[in-house]
Amino acid sequence: MWHVKAFDELDLVTLEEIYRLRVSVFVVEQESAYQEIDGKDMRSTHIYRQAEGGITAYLRIVHEAPVSIGRVIVRKDVRGTGVGRALMRQAMNYVDAYYRDTLIYLHGQSHLEEYYQSFGFKTVSDVHLEDGIPHLHMEYKNDD
Repeated sequence: MWHVKAFDELDLVTLEEIYRLRVSVFVVEQESAYQEIDGKDMRSTHIYRQAEGGITAYLRIVHEAPVSIGRVIVRKDVRGTGVGRALMRQAMNYVDAYYRDTLIYLHGQSHLEEYYQSFGFKTVSDVHLEDGIPHLHMEYKNDD
C-alpha cells in the first residue's frame, strides 16, 4: 500500500523505519559516511510503500526552493520488481498535481540517469562526485 504523508503525519515507528532504510542503503551499503538526517524531512512530503515485512520503497519531496525529489530508495530484496518505477510514478503524479509549471530538481546517482530521464527529467550538469559516488543534477517541468 502506498502512503503520501507530511512529516507530522508520520508515526514514530514509521519514521524510525524510514531512517533505518535510508541509512542502511545510503550510508552502509554504499559506504558513504555523511549526515543522512539533514533537517529537510520536516519540510517534505514522504511517499512510501508499506508491505508485509516493512517499507519497501521510499522518497521525499522537499518543499523549499527549489522543490526537489530525493532520497529515492528501494529496499535491496525488492529491487528489479518494478517497485521503483511505481514509486517514481507516485512522485510524478504528486508534482504534476501540486507543482504544475514549477521546476523540480533531482540530484541523482549517474547510473540512474536514463531511469530518471524516462520520467521526463533532463540532465543539466556533468557527472560529479558526491561522497565518492558519481551524481548528476536533473530538472523536470510539466508545462503542458
